[in-house]
Amino acid sequence: MEFGLVILLCFWAAVANAKVEEEELKLEADQPFQRVAVDHEATVRCCYRWKESPGVTWIMNVHTINGTTLPSLVNQSENVTPMPMGETDGVKCHSLVFKSSQLNETGLYQCKLSHGSIHAFTHGTFLQVYKPLQKTLNLSESVKNSIITAEGVLLLLCVLVPGTMLLCKSKTLNELNRKKGREEENIYEGLNLDDCNSPYHQIQRSNQQGPYQDVANCAEDIQLEKP
Repeated sequence: MEFGLVILLCFWAAVANAKVEEEELKLEADQPFQRVAVDHEATVRCCYRWKESPGVTWIMNVHTINGTTLPSLVNQSENVTPMPMGETDGVKCHSLVFKSSQLNETGLYQCKLSHGSIHAFTHGTFLQVYKPLQKTLNLSESVKNSIITAEGVLLLLCVLVPGTMLLCKSKTLNELNRKKGREEENIYEGLNLDDCNSPYHQIQRSNQQGPYQDVANCAEDIQLEKP
């Protein structure tokens, strides 16, 4: 009975001590996102406040296709180097330097802090390595400015030339209409109405009356018209 009580007290003492140590650990804010072009240098860091000196291990979390996260240890190499940054005002920081970032190094990087039975992870930084788009035509700024100026001139010509042609066409049509009106007025100039009683008009009247008269319907005192 007494032996079991001693074991229970020791267990609770260890748990209380661990909680005290864990409460003393305070994680600092990390840079949540960092984007860098391929083959460029990148630096990821983690910071914390703790009186202890824990072991620091860098963890890389890669998101799989089905939405899960696959953690793995970061392998040190000439391209990837973890470096302690020392302590400033009680804040301890560690950095992970990528001298030449590669596309397969995209992921969430966290520091795993281990001291005794305590294991804690920092908030982490998501590093995105992208491949920049390559220019199809490598043009200088002066050439670009010249192209923009030429485009402006062509646009101005496309607006002015059709408008000028429409104005000229409208002016020509107006001149033709005025000329046609003057010609119609000249047709009737100098026309004498007395000349309408010409032999032609007399023949037209005789045709309307008919070349012959009906003998049966004529009176005796009316002289027949000769054919």
